[in-house]
Amino acid sequence: MPAHPSPDPRQPRCYALIPCAGSGSRSGQSGPKQYARLAGQRLVEHTLAAFAAVPAIGAVALVVAPDDREAPAPLPATPAHPQHLWVWPVGGASRAQSVYNGLQALAREGAQPNDWVLVHDAARCLVTPLHIEALLAACQEHPVGGLLALPLADTLKAAEVLPTGHTVAAATLPREGKWLAQTPQMFRLGALTAALQAAEPSGFAGITDEASAMEAAGLQPLLVPGSAQNFKLTYPEDFVLAAAVLAARSA
Repeated sequence: MPAHPSPDPRQPRCYALIPCAGSGSRSGQSGPKQYARLAGQRLVEHTLAAFAAVPAIGAVALVVAPDDREAPAPLPATPAHPQHLWVWPVGGASRAQSVYNGLQALAREGAQPNDWVLVHDAARCLVTPLHIEALLAACQEHPVGGLLALPLADTLKAAEVLPTGHTVAAATLPREGKWLAQTPQMFRLGALTAALQAAEPSGFAGITDEASAMEAAGLQPLLVPGSAQNFKLTYPEDFVLAAAVLAARSA
């Protein structure tokens, strides 16, 4: 593995960066899924509430599309609400571009290369403060950082599309050693920015999450066991399941 950068002598701070610029075209919602209402709140509001309940997170940056008219209002830090909420209309054409733009905006606000950034999907609205704190505890002293993930429990199939248009199972792949990536994903601002910068000329080809960018840079993120409830709302049925989870939590 390559050498890790020397630690900043200043105590690192922790920021959350939430890309919130997608359209959610597969969700069946009438607009961007992050603004769909669930259990009385919009998805992104459930997400923000989880991070607001973690004292170690000093500020949250929401990256929205330049033409977004539905984003929450920015919230300055106050004694009653010590966590700053930034809302930046710098979202790009891809999630990776949005994250890269958000990281640069964080640096302009004074975040330092050695500070931690927890990147989290706005549509993973079932994340809890305990999930976030587990990642913080596991990665705080790790040289690279890491992500919440789950060991693959199901049988994994390789698919093949036949000339008839049918999709069939072509092979069964070993599931040992395979994990399902979740978010938050926690890395140093400087290292993650550099990893995404290296991928930018290719249009971020192959970069599906922050960990994949770090892996492409030759680094090995820590896998921290997450929760099956921390799933990303993608399809219409996911909203039904998420509503049931929220109802069970409030019972």
